[in-house]
Formats: sequence, structure tokens, C-alpha cells
Amino acid sequence: MAIKNEMRLEFPSRPENVGLARVAVAAFATQLDYTLADLEEIKVAVSEAVTNAIVHGYGGGAEGTVTIRAYLHDDALEVLVEDQGRGIDDVSRALEAGYSTDPERPGLGFVFMQSFMDRLEVDSAPGRGTRIVMYKLLSRKEQ
Repeated sequence: MAIKNEMRLEFPSRPENVGLARVAVAAFATQLDYTLADLEEIKVAVSEAVTNAIVHGYGGGAEGTVTIRAYLHDDALEVLVEDQGRGIDDVSRALEAGYSTDPERPGLGFVFMQSFMDRLEVDSAPGRGTRIVMYKLLSRKEQ
């Protein structure tokens, strides 16, 4: 897949930066012909990935860095969200609906990412941080 354009955004792991991340990636994605519904789904998926980095990766209080890279291909958006936080002990379990390391949270972040994006990859290990890669294909409109 050839890259048509790319962006990188890096910010402190503060909850108030979730909105920045979601809007920045959605604005970048508008270079492809996504529907408004697609853009809303992209925003939700990015919000969930960034929130996971802040809350679970860095414990919500630690000052870490969240990095987003986004790539536009001819027919897809690729988004990488990375942290250098705690990492995930059991990725397959973390992907299950309702699983959360925080009892105050419903554990639906990965479920939303899987539902709203066309592909999700999670690479993580304890003490090494987490890298989430999401792809949103461009729907071909009927002519």
C-alpha cells in the first residue's frame, strides 16, 4: 500500500488531549472521501485507543507521552497509537468485552475499536508499552 500522506502527533498523557487526538485524526482523514458516519467511527476508535494509553498505559496520573501516526493510502486510513506505559499482560483477554484493569471502567474500548475500524492489531507486553494499529477502509459508493 503506497502512502499518499502522513501525520504525526505527540502529546502528554493527559485526559484533556483525547479530544485533540480524535479531531486531528478525523480532520486528516477527510482527505479521503469518508462519509460523516465513517469519520464519527474513526473519532470514537481514536478516542478509545488514546484513552486506553492514558488510563491503562500510564495509570491516568503519570506523565507519559502518547504518539499517533496516521497514514493515508489510496483506499484506507491507517492509525497507530503508541505509549511507553505499563503494557498489557494478556492481549487476547484484554480484547474481550467487559475486561478492564480498572473496575470503574466498562472494558469496551477494544470492542469499539474492533467494531468501528476494519482491522485492529495490538502489540503489547508488560513494561514495554502498547502499540495499536487500526485500519479504516474507504467504502466505495455505488454509482
